[in-house]
Amino acid sequence: MTSNHDERHVPVMLQRCLELLAPALTRPGAVVVDCTLGLGGHSEALLDAFPDVRLIALDRDPDALKLAGERLARYGDRATLVHAVYDELPRVLAGTGTPRVQGVLFDLGVSSMQLDEAARGFAYAQDAPLDMRMDQSRGVSAAEVLNTYPPGELVRILRTYGEEKQARRIVEAVVRERDREPFDTSARLVDLIRNALPQAAKRTGGNPAKRTFQALRIEVNGELAVLERALPAAVDALAVDGRIAVLSYHSLEDRLVKQVLAAGAATTAPPGLPVVPERYQPRLELLTRGAELPTEEEVARNRRAAPARLRGARRIREVAPA
Repeated sequence: MTSNHDERHVPVMLQRCLELLAPALTRPGAVVVDCTLGLGGHSEALLDAFPDVRLIALDRDPDALKLAGERLARYGDRATLVHAVYDELPRVLAGTGTPRVQGVLFDLGVSSMQLDEAARGFAYAQDAPLDMRMDQSRGVSAAEVLNTYPPGELVRILRTYGEEKQARRIVEAVVRERDREPFDTSARLVDLIRNALPQAAKRTGGNPAKRTFQALRIEVNGELAVLERALPAAVDALAVDGRIAVLSYHSLEDRLVKQVLAAGAATTAPPGLPVVPERYQPRLELLTRGAELPTEEEVARNRRAAPARLRGARRIREVAPA
């Protein structure tokens, strides 16, 4: 482990996240959940900005929990850190005796620490074992996915999760190479992708391996399936007037967030009712017009903020009994 995590970890859109959550967190006894603790930058700012708030923070990565625990130790029992994936939120809240919370924050995607620790295999810019598991104690690695999945399944993953137009060409090259020798390092995969792509595809969009690495990471960690379960659970956990803020980093995540929040902000009444009964009224009020983007200044300070998209909503009523 390197020792300069705190210096290089710059929380994305921090002030705007605090602004979105603030009205709910100034209430006595307020509880905020950081569903993606990472190195604890957002959590630390929440505890500082709202001196009476209690934090529950989740992360699936034991290394991140350890480092964030050291960072947040000075807050004592105001901070409860839990080793869990964020779709386990209902279990975590039940375990801490917290039926309702006033704020929820998601900062999705891969953390600074995971990108910067070469041995984790997330980054295509440095050679490392092809792992990509956010929790290295369980699940299959990226190498296992590449070496064992049927070609058709690999094409689907690259197209769906990486939005990679050249998926078939890349997978054909992967299958040829894995038959010769199984994949175990990132540099070999990056070289293969570079050689497999036509010249025109290499001229745009940054590193040509970026989309494939994104797709493998999402598959290895089940990220979209987890998010699909976690977002509705987080909305359900909000007290009336509670707020949720979600930072996503690619179109697949942002689309899911948009769908869940928009569904909560829409009436569920059958068409044509002259008066809409309470039980069909929206549960959420959207706090952002579309997705908010980081400022140019922030991107200049922190290049990892560039793809960020922020959406927020407020819980405006309980679900009425049917």
